[in-house]
Amino acid sequence: MKSDVLIKREGMRVLTKYLGIVEAERFITLILREPFDYTEWQRNLYGDMSVEELYKKIKNTEQCKNE
Repeated sequence: MKSDVLIKREGMRVLTKYLGIVEAERFITLILREPFDYTEWQRNLYGDMSVEELYKKIKNTEQCKNE
């Protein structure tokens, strides 16, 4: 199991990589400002998407960023 410090460090690295530092900070502020139910957020984010569909979506997104 990863330590809390490592999870925070990796989380910030991922957020800043994909959003940039300003938008990553903004994301954190938005999450902290409102009551947040992570489970409900995930349900709304992925809907009824299967694991295979989600995998294809992620691969397409990665390909677009690498072009």
